[in-house]
Amino acid sequence: MRSLGSEGASAELTSPEPLNLERLEARYEEIRTVYLRDQRPWVIGYSGGKDSTTALQLIWYALSELAREQRSKPLYIISSDTLVETPKIVDYIDTSLRRMNEGAQRQGLPFTAHKVSPDLNQTFWMNLIGRGYPAPSQRFRWCTDRLKIDPANRFILDRVAEHGEVVVVLGVRKAESTTRAQVMSLHRIKGSLLSRHSTLPNAFVYTPIEDFSVEDVWTFLLQVPSPWGNKNSDLVALYRNAQAGECPLVVDRTTPSCGNSRFGCWTCTVVTQDKSMEAMIENGEEWLEPLLEYRDLLASTQDPAVKAQVRDFKRRDGRVMAKRGGGIVYGPYKLEVRKELLRRLLQTQKQIRANGPNPHEQLISPEELQQIRRLWRSEAQDWEDSVPRIYREVTGEDLEWIADEQPAFSGEDRRLLEAICERHDIPASMVAKLVDLERELHGMSRRASVHQRIAAVIEEDWRSEDEVLAAESEPAS
Repeated sequence: MRSLGSEGASAELTSPEPLNLERLEARYEEIRTVYLRDQRPWVIGYSGGKDSTTALQLIWYALSELAREQRSKPLYIISSDTLVETPKIVDYIDTSLRRMNEGAQRQGLPFTAHKVSPDLNQTFWMNLIGRGYPAPSQRFRWCTDRLKIDPANRFILDRVAEHGEVVVVLGVRKAESTTRAQVMSLHRIKGSLLSRHSTLPNAFVYTPIEDFSVEDVWTFLLQVPSPWGNKNSDLVALYRNAQAGECPLVVDRTTPSCGNSRFGCWTCTVVTQDKSMEAMIENGEEWLEPLLEYRDLLASTQDPAVKAQVRDFKRRDGRVMAKRGGGIVYGPYKLEVRKELLRRLLQTQKQIRANGPNPHEQLISPEELQQIRRLWRSEAQDWEDSVPRIYREVTGEDLEWIADEQPAFSGEDRRLLEAICERHDIPASMVAKLVDLERELHGMSRRASVHQRIAAVIEEDWRSEDEVLAAESEPAS
């Protein structure tokens, strides 16, 4: 059988080799042995791709052969939703999880399927548009921990707290990479099929397809039907149309995250080109084109030539950092750039709803918009209250915005403040931040540490960018 593997192969599948039934039964028996050995529940990672599907199907069929009383401990299936997954993949995984829960209940099996997502305060849009984090890159890959590792680990640790110990089951293979094989061997418990989790206490790892080749995976999937009612031919079509592999469920930094044109976040700028999305569009999914355009817009902000135009010269903590040899290490996106990114995102959402299969497709949630509004008002001196205005201008609608009980200022107030500060040669941004601090503390009976917080604002670097650059260019005395 020729493979259609995670290397992004475009090869067509031919007739698969016959299944080695003896080897398959031996794997089923191994899974049953590991399951029955103790009372530790299993947390099974499912990404929707070929490897995790193979691992789950093997487990499902193996445990189906056990007597009902032997299937005593729970099996939790978890799938990580970063909230910026490609819509087609989200639909596929949502349908799969629903079928798993229905199938398990119908067949009397102890599987329950769950989707894990980042906390509202740590979503992609909260960090990128809210806080102004630059689009992820190989050098500053802030997304993996917040969007993937933390949500999955939170679920696992909750099960550890409930049961004492757990076994995490991952569909990973040694053949994926030499590094993966080395990591898997490093944590293996001597004389056991389990490994120790690299970071989580009381969590162990089982990898039932670790010695499978990509040909083994496709042979199994094409000849053994999905026990929860999926069609594995749909999975083949998904791979063929995208010419890519899946993003695995990431539970620690030893698990390879996405980055080589794989299924995953449509916003991914870690790769220079999103070949997976491009292939989907070329294969008839033209409605996804606005997502690719927005992703390319984010990628364009990584160009060193535009960095000074789109990013603030100060860090979020108010410091200015100089490069070795001169120049500035730029900080978050400027507020005006974030406003434009929000506007373009809402326009993209509008296009997707008009041209895609789901008229209610949600790229950014109302809850995220509310939080971004709060963050801009409290941290970015957005006295114009831009989020509701931008939302109205793009959508022609409005949300039930959370009422602000604290004293509010307007864009006109900000312009008046800037005029006064200019006359007295005082940084308007510093005064605005002090006013916002007073606003934040208004009405509090105990204003603990207020003097330290005022001092922290005053001690920030309030020089202009030109002044900083001029100072950096001066020769050292």
